[in-house]
Amino acid sequence: MNWKKTNRKIHYWGSIIIIIPVIIVIGSGLLLQVKKQVPWVQPKTEKTLARDLTLSFDKILLAAKSVEQANISSWKDVDRLDVRPGKGVTKIRAKNSWEIQIHNETADILAVNYRRSDVIEAIHDGSWFHEDAKLWLFLPAAIILLVLSLTGLYMFLISLPSKLRNRRQQRGIKQKGNVKLSGTKAVG
Repeated sequence: MNWKKTNRKIHYWGSIIIIIPVIIVIGSGLLLQVKKQVPWVQPKTEKTLARDLTLSFDKILLAAKSVEQANISSWKDVDRLDVRPGKGVTKIRAKNSWEIQIHNETADILAVNYRRSDVIEAIHDGSWFHEDAKLWLFLPAAIILLVLSLTGLYMFLISLPSKLRNRRQQRGIKQKGNVKLSGTKAVG
């Protein structure tokens, strides 16, 4: 069995198999890397001086219901609450990806934004496409990518000594050639 030939075939076919999932993971991962810096991905968290949450759940729901885009009529429409005492804000995330930020003491609405980071995370892990895509498409693609990385590293490390040897030989030939040229006299 020729290991070099087998390794190249693994790289050739493995890269074809995983290219689409890997591009999706890399593209969505790049967006997630900058989610705190890019408000389009994840809205900036507002800040207030209020540090204690003095609101009841009824007041929080009432504030959420007042935002038309969020389409909240009951707690069933709320995905989660994110209380930030250090910033004096409570975030209400609707199931339709709208985020409402309210003041922790007054329930005044501070910001209403569409939150894309949750959708991007679902695309990143494959669950946006189908729940089974995580385990049956994106996980195998990750395993194949790991194998390609390890075999690529192996190919690099195996070929490195011969490349270094060739470079040294090329430098030696150039140096010998320079010595000969500098030691001869020009006739003329």
